[in-house]
Amino acid sequence: MNVVQKTIAVTGAGNGIGRALTLHLLNKGARVACIDKDEEGLQKTEMEAGSLAVRLSCHAVDITNRETLPGLVNQILHQHGCIDGLINNAGVIQPFTTVKNIEMKDIERVMNINFYGTVNMIKAFLPHLLPRNEAHIVNVCSMGGFVPVPGQVFYGASKAAVKLMTEGLHSELKNTGIGVSVAFPGAVATEITLHSGVPPPDIPISKKKNYTAISPQKAAEAIVKGIEDNAYHIFIGSDSKWMNMLYRFNPELAANMIQRKMRDLLKL
Repeated sequence: MNVVQKTIAVTGAGNGIGRALTLHLLNKGARVACIDKDEEGLQKTEMEAGSLAVRLSCHAVDITNRETLPGLVNQILHQHGCIDGLINNAGVIQPFTTVKNIEMKDIERVMNINFYGTVNMIKAFLPHLLPRNEAHIVNVCSMGGFVPVPGQVFYGASKAAVKLMTEGLHSELKNTGIGVSVAFPGAVATEITLHSGVPPPDIPISKKKNYTAISPQKAAEAIVKGIEDNAYHIFIGSDSKWMNMLYRFNPELAANMIQRKMRDLLKL
């Protein structure tokens, strides 16, 4: 789907990849409905859009509250006239801790935002996407959605649920005008730990040089290209692409490699 003059809703648009997606879509000629519960973050996104903000609307909404979403849809339709795309980008990580030590409230928060928030948005927006001649849904997953990461087990489980749900949705919508993609970012230089309310991991200085991340802008470009190419999977970053190949070839080897990287952090 060509994004020019299309109206695309983006969740998590108040920071990180969501903000980069908003700005990239605007630069390509799309109209964007920014969605985030962080009103201050939305205002910053709008400010960075500059003169392009005439094609932008901002909506301070909590995607875990499904009762507010029909009103959100109506607001977007009123301001833009139609909805052609949905990028479910909003997400949080869990505290960096083990299954034994994590609290149930932290598990429920991750599942409510990452999985149920995505489901809520799809259920609210799909009836309005189906009548369009062409439309697209992208659900942003994670490399952690297909390879296990100790210390982020429930974050990974929430993203694995998003992965399989998205692939099933793709199959269900195969004979419609709606394209469906799932994106797998590797390491991206965002402030997800800050916005998740999670203290950053205590990575030894000697190992920090081994941690590389791509910019949110590069991630946004890859996701929008995936929309335009009607891609089934969108792997973002060389780490995601490489780990996908390794995991397909030898899942246990891939899991052991990640475990070795995390064992000092978690004292496994």
